[in-house]
Amino acid sequence: MALHEIFPEAPLYTAVYSPKKASWAKVFPKVIPTFLNKIPFMQDKHEFLGTFTPLAFETLNLGEYDLVISVTSEAAKGALTKPPTRHICYCLTPTRYLWSGYDIYFNNPLLRTVAKPAVSYLRYWDKIAAQRPDKIVAISSAVKKRIKKYYHRDSQIIFPPVELEKFKPKKGERIKKENFFLIVSRLTPYKKVDLAIEVFNELKLPLVIVGTGSEEKRLKSMAGETIKFVGELTDSGLANYYKICSGFIFPQEEDFGIVAVEAQAAGTPVIAYRAGGALDTVTDGKTGVFFNKQNKESLIKAIKRFKKINFNEKTLGKNTERFSKERFKEEFLKFTKNAE
Repeated sequence: MALHEIFPEAPLYTAVYSPKKASWAKVFPKVIPTFLNKIPFMQDKHEFLGTFTPLAFETLNLGEYDLVISVTSEAAKGALTKPPTRHICYCLTPTRYLWSGYDIYFNNPLLRTVAKPAVSYLRYWDKIAAQRPDKIVAISSAVKKRIKKYYHRDSQIIFPPVELEKFKPKKGERIKKENFFLIVSRLTPYKKVDLAIEVFNELKLPLVIVGTGSEEKRLKSMAGETIKFVGELTDSGLANYYKICSGFIFPQEEDFGIVAVEAQAAGTPVIAYRAGGALDTVTDGKTGVFFNKQNKESLIKAIKRFKKINFNEKTLGKNTERFSKERFKEEFLKFTKNAE
């Protein structure tokens, strides 16, 4: 959406498109899906199309454009362009299920064996596709390292845009912090919400969990009486939770992790696993604290340390300015001009 604000006349090309599920895309002058969109019932089930998306993006006709920007963690970087066209890839991460997240996605031995031919082909194609963009931009230091490791390419970091104004306290707004911690997350295995539940069960501390997902039933069965699930919230409802909670729990490794920035924008410090995007967004001892291992002992130790620190709301707010939408637009536009 921020790129649309920079280039309002540019169309959006995408593997599949569901106008109902992606109503935000209606602001684009054109949304052009690939041939995959013609497959019945696949417009909102793109996760089943991984083997076919490389061909789909290669068949796009992009010959009329001077500049192509691919925003992707998968196949869009493989789009074919003619020599005069500049192709900039905004890389969210090298394809996670093929590289850094392979052991998580294929943890079942039978699935790993069955999927081996497809994974081998996709890894081969993915490496080739990653050489096609003229320039690659990474969303974080962790992603920059992965791009170098898996694709053997250098990249420049431009942090993603965060809608800070939605979460900042209004001028003169009085906020009373309440005695609970907060998690905002999809409820899926790699988010490590189960680790937080185990810790807060043991410490008997209040924890509010915002979000839904495949793990919801299992996580609810684990949760003790101090843990509350509130499902999905409106932006204003979420902003209120960010503002009034005592601290934000971020137990997973993310490519960037926008929610950790949103919490800080609302004046709430973060307890984060020392990995991934959190290394860019959280300053230990000033805007939050880190824990070093994804286990109960490490997280408990971090919570105890967290409670001894008096965090400054102005420091938290100033830290988030590095991730504003205006800053993103300015940096990205400058990058596109220098890439010509």
